[in-house]
Amino acid sequence: MADNRTDKRLTAKKDLVADWNHLMRVFLRPEDDASRQTLIKYMEQMLFGLHEFLKKHVGITEAKSLKELSEHFMITEISEDPEKKLADVITCLIKEIAPHAVNVASPYFVGHMTSAIPFFMVHLKTIVAALNQNVVKVETSKVVSVIEKQVIAKIHSMIYKRGRPFYEKHVQDTDTTLGVFTEGGTTANLTALWVARNARFAPKSGFSGIESEGVPSAFAAYNVDRCVILASRLAHYSLRKAAGILGLGCNSVIPIETDADYRIDIDALKETIKQIHAENSRTCILAIVGIAGATETGTVDPLAQIAEICNTHNIHFHVDAAWGGPTLFSKEYRHLLDGIQHSDSVTIDGHKQFYMPMTCGMLYVRDPKILDVIAYHSNYVNRRGSVDLGIRSLSGSREANSLILDCALKIMGAKGYALLINHGIETARAFAEEIEKREDFQLVTPPVLNILTYRFFPARTRERIAHADMDEKERINSALNVINRDLQRLQREAGNSFVSRTTLRQNAFAPCEIVVLRTVIMNPMTDIGILREILDEQEQIVKNHLSENLPE
Repeated sequence: MADNRTDKRLTAKKDLVADWNHLMRVFLRPEDDASRQTLIKYMEQMLFGLHEFLKKHVGITEAKSLKELSEHFMITEISEDPEKKLADVITCLIKEIAPHAVNVASPYFVGHMTSAIPFFMVHLKTIVAALNQNVVKVETSKVVSVIEKQVIAKIHSMIYKRGRPFYEKHVQDTDTTLGVFTEGGTTANLTALWVARNARFAPKSGFSGIESEGVPSAFAAYNVDRCVILASRLAHYSLRKAAGILGLGCNSVIPIETDADYRIDIDALKETIKQIHAENSRTCILAIVGIAGATETGTVDPLAQIAEICNTHNIHFHVDAAWGGPTLFSKEYRHLLDGIQHSDSVTIDGHKQFYMPMTCGMLYVRDPKILDVIAYHSNYVNRRGSVDLGIRSLSGSREANSLILDCALKIMGAKGYALLINHGIETARAFAEEIEKREDFQLVTPPVLNILTYRFFPARTRERIAHADMDEKERINSALNVINRDLQRLQREAGNSFVSRTTLRQNAFAPCEIVVLRTVIMNPMTDIGILREILDEQEQIVKNHLSENLPE
């Protein structure tokens, strides 16, 4: 029997030859009826029953280790001839790959900023992929470039509220730009600081600009020794990446302490600016970054106060709203982002709370002309005088994500997105109340938006630590860190639900770092009942596996 199966595989492989006829066949249509039927079978499930499909074929998490999985993927040569037919490849994806992926659409998956997408996003993504428009140039996108400018204007108006005459002037103006689409928040943040750098060290008499001459020449021309960026210590690490790429050095991002609510401490920010100016008048503060939805805690910096400081000192004010930007849809909670309208630039991610597929980022700017400072031209593409969107973008070739967002806004409407935002915030608040009811958990960072952190912290241990000396507090917290680390791992490996973890500095009990459990509520199917189940499971895991490790 084994020999017969081997012979059949060898015979099938002989039929797969990379000749021109085969290439044309697979390029234009399914190879045969079997491939067509397999494709229809699974695509129909994904297109019209996405969440049921994911529930059936994709686990929330798997206990199988990456080491075990990697042992199945050790082949490093590319076969000369085709290895499989389309039907076999699709079946492999569904039956062998999908079960070991992560079902981020599960309402029990509440650990990261990647979650469920509406089923129609698969349709839109499919159409965009099929059209294969390249928005770097109008010759490869045409109307899509026009639509992108319209979508940018819609979101820009939600942020900056400049009035109808302003948007009528700039929505399709070929000489101005209200924003750009990027691959994600990291690229958007990089672009924002790139713009800030080039605007600060612009061309002048005897100097053709930092983009042309580089950082050393720019510093010499402007009598600067050092250039720094100020941001909360909770700021996204992409800021340090950007500073490194821009030649400023990642150490030029100076972390500012946070207040008791994990927002940037305004007094500490003012004092840092004062110290920088006192220590060396030749230090340039390039930008201050305010966070609208910190990655770890979901907190929002006091944006209006930061705007005042930046205005006083003539500093570029960038808001990283990759997470929290769509809160502006909500009439009930948009006030949490007050001050964002005074920023010079704003990052928002489409693949977060716009519920779009990976990957989509956006950068918006208050000044419609400021993106000219990063403009590039080429004779074969993005020629001078053209209206190509790639002229003022870090990206070259780029997918038409704007088309997906445009369609999603029409399908959902502002009220639809507001409902999702409200659900996330209000469910997170209900979850915080549930945590505080349970004597073995401690709420660490209450939700401002829809992210919160907490930890397993038994009542008896809390009583002891309140009266302990500093050494004892550190010992107890170290033991609790191990328990919470193991608790998160064991729950993940059990495969029923998923929360993430991070490490925060907390001064309420001891000036040390604590491991906390982190939940992100952005799935409309996640409700307080499911969140109670997650807490129940955590209590059971501690009882069954970790009780002996509780600090005495």
